[in-house]
Amino acid sequence: MWYPEIKHFCPRAPVILVGCQLDLRYADLEAVNRARRPLARPIKPNEILPPEKGREVAKELGIPYYETSVVAQFGIKDVFDNAIRAALISRRHLQFWKSHLRNVQRPLLQAPFLPPKPPPPIIMVPDPPSNNEDHPAHLLEDHLCADIILVLQERIKIYAHKIYLSTSSSKFYDLFLMDLSEDLQGGSANNERTFHKEERQGRDFLMRAASFDICESTEDISCGQQCLRTSTSDGILRSSTFQNGELRMRRGRILSSWSRAFVSIQEEMAEEPITYKPRLMMMVKMDPSIQPGPFRAVLKYLYTGELDENERDLMQIAHIAELLEVFDLRMMVANVLNNEAFMNQEITKAFHVRRSNRVKECLAKGTFSDVTFVLDDGTISAHKPLLISSCDWMAAMFGGPFVESSTKEVAIPYTTKSSMRAVLEYLYTGQFTASPDLDAIDLIILANRLCLPHLVALTEQYTVTALMEAAQMHVDIDGDVLVLLELAQFHCAHQLADWCLHHICTNYNNVCRKFPRDMKCMSLANQEYFEKHRWPPVWYLKEEDHYQRARKEREKEDYLHQKRQPKRRWLFWNSPSSSPAPAVV
Repeated sequence: MWYPEIKHFCPRAPVILVGCQLDLRYADLEAVNRARRPLARPIKPNEILPPEKGREVAKELGIPYYETSVVAQFGIKDVFDNAIRAALISRRHLQFWKSHLRNVQRPLLQAPFLPPKPPPPIIMVPDPPSNNEDHPAHLLEDHLCADIILVLQERIKIYAHKIYLSTSSSKFYDLFLMDLSEDLQGGSANNERTFHKEERQGRDFLMRAASFDICESTEDISCGQQCLRTSTSDGILRSSTFQNGELRMRRGRILSSWSRAFVSIQEEMAEEPITYKPRLMMMVKMDPSIQPGPFRAVLKYLYTGELDENERDLMQIAHIAELLEVFDLRMMVANVLNNEAFMNQEITKAFHVRRSNRVKECLAKGTFSDVTFVLDDGTISAHKPLLISSCDWMAAMFGGPFVESSTKEVAIPYTTKSSMRAVLEYLYTGQFTASPDLDAIDLIILANRLCLPHLVALTEQYTVTALMEAAQMHVDIDGDVLVLLELAQFHCAHQLADWCLHHICTNYNNVCRKFPRDMKCMSLANQEYFEKHRWPPVWYLKEEDHYQRARKEREKEDYLHQKRQPKRRWLFWNSPSSSPAPAVV
């Protein structure tokens, strides 16, 4: 320290002790060390002196003490102003006749620096999974959980899913909701003859070596029964036709008069393409003019909303789109033919918005559902294809060797309907929708179980937004934040936990005053965090208390000094009242 040298060579020069880099007391030392040059010695927390250490040194030397920070723009003007005051005061005994030196104040006290209130942490929502748009196309190729068989040209079978076709095409939606009660038994005689005639023309998809003929007679038709002559190897037909010893008739309708795209629809016992287990499925025969290649391109559009610009049979695709009344696809084909394919992006966006609305409607009504989730407070219907294409956890459960893949009901314990509905809407539409009765922690728990980090972040953002809005309306949220803190930490909602920590730290005194027991019951790690990051910090509170006491002492000293100072004047002339009166002649 240069203080002895200064006193030796400049004994009359005033000295002021200045503490620099005040901002390091509340700065992030890790970030500061990273920003410094590579070979610089890192700054350690124990190397930053508290303000009382500086005051002790200044008191020993009998000099004033000030703190400054260029980063925070604090204390710089105070140092120079008070240095000027100290210099002017030191000249009083040399230039005592100068009146302006008598009114110079001694160096003033410096008010402590209040660090800026740390901003709340920003809830970062990661980008949604980029491969979700490719999953529907893979589902169309893998045939997993397919419930529709589309028959082309009497021999080509394409497996599809009701929920995807019905939410993308109004024609398919009306088709799958069509009443099939007027089946082969209850229909008119002409319709039955026509239907059986077309059945004999096609192949039977359930039999490998069975053959049968339908004997038609007016008596059988009037009574609504059929007599089947089968070969000895038609056991499959019997198992699919007879159920519990009774004849089970298949329902179906002729669709030629209803739409040009379809010939008929019928319920059939068919083998699943993955497990080869018999299952009752809808078999839809398409118009013979529909070709397999272009039709697969149409199905890909119905699943993904996209059209490959390099498709060869664009005119055939437009023809099929015309038959199915998919006018957006026909417009996309026209754009490609007119070299305006860039306009198809808007059509695809509109397609996804429209399908999201239809999917929400199907979820609310349970239309085309093929699985039921049994929850703590009820049940909710869902759709396996949509779940498989949007969630890897669901894909493993329904597509793997688990019991849930072949059952209609799946039990999910410790889950409420509101949380499950929010998860299903997110998986179906990619958007988060909160209901009034939604519990954020329950939803975070379920999202973590289903391995959905994007949904966890959306829930954290929703919870923080709701708390901030309540705080702006002068609602006390301190108790809710205390409850949320440890729950969020336990269930790996790290961003929500960080926000709760910030709120408690920035309102530490109020929270401790209102909830002293809860604060003492916090974990040791949380208590240490509160002590380290509380605002205002402890050193500021101590400095503020010392400043107030020192200011009162300074005011008392100034008052006593002014009271003891004599009230006298220096007069260099006589006043008119004391001058002698002139003599009267």
